[in-house]
Amino acid sequence: MPEHHPIEIQPPDITPFKASNTGVDYVHVLDSGKPGPNVMVQALTHGNEFCGALALEYLFRAGVAPTRGKLTLAFANVAAYARFDFDDPDASRFIDEDYNRVWADDVLLGARDSAELRRARELRPFVDAADFLLDIHSMHEPCRPIMVCGMIDKGADFARRLGVPADLLIDTGHPAGLRMRDRGGFGDPASAKNALLIECGQHWERRAVDVAIDTTLRFLMVAGAVDAEWAKPRLRIEPPPRQRLIRVTEPVVAKSMDFRFAGRYTGLEVIEKAGTPIAYDGDTVWTAPYDDTVLVMPSLKHLKPGTTMVRLGRYE
Repeated sequence: MPEHHPIEIQPPDITPFKASNTGVDYVHVLDSGKPGPNVMVQALTHGNEFCGALALEYLFRAGVAPTRGKLTLAFANVAAYARFDFDDPDASRFIDEDYNRVWADDVLLGARDSAELRRARELRPFVDAADFLLDIHSMHEPCRPIMVCGMIDKGADFARRLGVPADLLIDTGHPAGLRMRDRGGFGDPASAKNALLIECGQHWERRAVDVAIDTTLRFLMVAGAVDAEWAKPRLRIEPPPRQRLIRVTEPVVAKSMDFRFAGRYTGLEVIEKAGTPIAYDGDTVWTAPYDDTVLVMPSLKHLKPGTTMVRLGRYE
């Protein structure tokens, strides 16, 4: 039986949310009937990251309704989620490929086929219509929450308005493919559109659910979808006294199946001295490029050539 971190939370039954008003299963659009932003929240980008599904379930049960504009609530890779197995929970991350690496037009509109591409093509009209997007994730290793703000500064500015979490990230994307949060106007500094991706903590820790719900409520307030009077009494986490931005300078991408880390890393470790070995990959030695190098989301779980194993950055 594969080893994995403890599962402290139960995967929710999302079948009550299959039937929708959009013609696409598990995608719901709530329309206030008033002018305002088009806001979208997505859960289950990966089928084993179900704190976001619990956050959406919470919103439905709390009777969320936009006070202006439209609110789209989407459960994404439901096919992968349906395969969740307590004995091998990592196996349900995706069916054929990573759903969060297929969002470039040449992939979405191309001839390739996979379970994830078919689902992304169903959700593309909703993603492209959104003015503000929150994509809810979690991490394989125990690590404090990280807000992935994309590759340009407007995402970090947006996250500062939420006030959570303490660690914000500007990165360089993924060589393996475009993320949903970087698609179209979300990744364009000239566009008013904005997107955030919250990594709520380890996949199955109880606190990840509180982070998912709290972040979603704050996002809905800042995006203008709900009023503070409705959201604030439901907040669960005290915001940190300050937020710090990590700016990634380079990804560490596996060249072979021989890749291994130099130590036991779970995320946000700071390597004090430039030149310190971080990882080994055949004859390649990856070292800290500068003093106080921050390791962002290291994991060997999904090792294969071409996969980003860790990102290297520094606090600003």
